[in-house]
Amino acid sequence: MSDDQYKARMQRKKEHIDSRIEEANIDKGIIVLLTGNGKGKSSSSLGMVCRALGYDMKVGIVKFLKGVQDTGEDAFLAKQPNVQTAFMKTGFTWDTQDKEYDTAMAVETWNKAVQYLTDKSINLVVLDELTYMISYKYLDEKMIIDSLNNRPKDQHVVITGRAASDALIDIADTVSEVKDIKHAFRANIKAQKGVDL
Repeated sequence: MSDDQYKARMQRKKEHIDSRIEEANIDKGIIVLLTGNGKGKSSSSLGMVCRALGYDMKVGIVKFLKGVQDTGEDAFLAKQPNVQTAFMKTGFTWDTQDKEYDTAMAVETWNKAVQYLTDKSINLVVLDELTYMISYKYLDEKMIIDSLNNRPKDQHVVITGRAASDALIDIADTVSEVKDIKHAFRANIKAQKGVDL
């Protein structure tokens, strides 16, 4: 490709992108759903938390499933004045093996999520591993959808977890599926600080 051809191609691309940006004129809170079997869904949500904090926005983070696992991001976020957190006390449900207890803890944690989802001062709410709460039937999906639909109009929400339901996919503005191609854990490499924890 000659320099002139390259320049013409990039000019066409610029014109297309510029026109799409101009057409995107709706300003509202969005729902981002990160699903799939690959690693990085929660980490991606925390990247959005960093963006929000960069704009001095207020953030509420609700973690289902991983509540008792210490991570580097938890240590970092605990020091951030604009971040509120709620963790499900059970940790991994396969450790407790008690559906009644896990359900009670999910409901308790969801009640905290509802506080964030009704608070106009919170700009971004992360609902980490929420998809499991639906697929395990710990929480009523209709109740969740209603809360998402009735949140403050400018509030953004990020939902993570495998096997997202059709209802979550339908309500989300952006849906990304993280594909699992290869994972160090399958090669017997334990979780690493700063990468996995």
